[in-house]
Amino acid sequence: MKEKKLTLTLSAILIILSAVSLFIGVISIELSGILSGDMHQIQVFLISRLPRLMAVVLAGVGMSVAGLIMQQLCMNKFVSPSTGATIASSQLGILLAMIFLPSSTLAGKTVFAFISAIAGTYIFVYFMQKIRFNDIIMVPLTGIMFGSIIGGLTEYLSFRYGMVQALSSWLVGDFSLIIRGRYEIVYIVLPLVVLAFLFANHFNIVGMGEDFSKNLGVNYSLVLFAGLSIAAMITAGIVVTAGTIPYIGLIVPNIVSMFKGDRIKSNLIDTALFGAIFVLMCDMAGRLIMYPYEIPVNLTVGVLGSIIFIMLLIKKLNPVKGARQS
Repeated sequence: MKEKKLTLTLSAILIILSAVSLFIGVISIELSGILSGDMHQIQVFLISRLPRLMAVVLAGVGMSVAGLIMQQLCMNKFVSPSTGATIASSQLGILLAMIFLPSSTLAGKTVFAFISAIAGTYIFVYFMQKIRFNDIIMVPLTGIMFGSIIGGLTEYLSFRYGMVQALSSWLVGDFSLIIRGRYEIVYIVLPLVVLAFLFANHFNIVGMGEDFSKNLGVNYSLVLFAGLSIAAMITAGIVVTAGTIPYIGLIVPNIVSMFKGDRIKSNLIDTALFGAIFVLMCDMAGRLIMYPYEIPVNLTVGVLGSIIFIMLLIKKLNPVKGARQS
């Protein structure tokens, strides 16, 4: 009953914030104007505000679910698209598309981003399994270092081929340029999230370890690759649409698990809802703080996310220190 109350509460908050978000912007639109048939306000609503809302919500849902999947499969609460080189690999894929297929459409860039994100994420997880760090903090730190190497390669190639300016729009998370016809790729998040929900129990089993999975007749390698591929494709689709949005996949699953435990299937819906709420609030704050100017969402998310990340680190490390002292 408590779980249902939490889901209903999050759903109600998301609906209210979504309704408010539709009427925040430099161009003023009102519900009365839309209902009275004001064509200018209707066009702004349909071409800009509604697509932006859909992109924001789906980005929050996707990044949160991707982080939840990666944390479960890697058995580490600090692994996410940000700390697992997934975002950096997506950016490299977009750059490769611009270099080798300069006339490619957004869909073509998305395919390159998918392949690169899956490859980069799987390479990171493969090395983590081989090394097997004893300290949980070393895994995300290594992922950040690996992502920095990929980011450095991306910057070098962009400079070498004169793509620095062209790549910049995918390095910063920003929803201000989202309009109808330029965001529909993000709808790929919906079937992938549904797929994640259907295989949630398998991800839960794989998260218990390879031996445990084999004892239950689950193909460990196949499910691991499938789960990482889903997380990577979700991330790549969002990066292609809105750019880089950090921390969401890291902090949102951790906050939800504090209230509901670590079972992925029961957490997935609430994680998706809370992720959408978090990104939407940050986007609304970015539109209001310096109105009529706008702050990119990756800045507001980055500030709040870094603070919450530090708090999570302190919370996770304190019990470890206490156990060592005793």
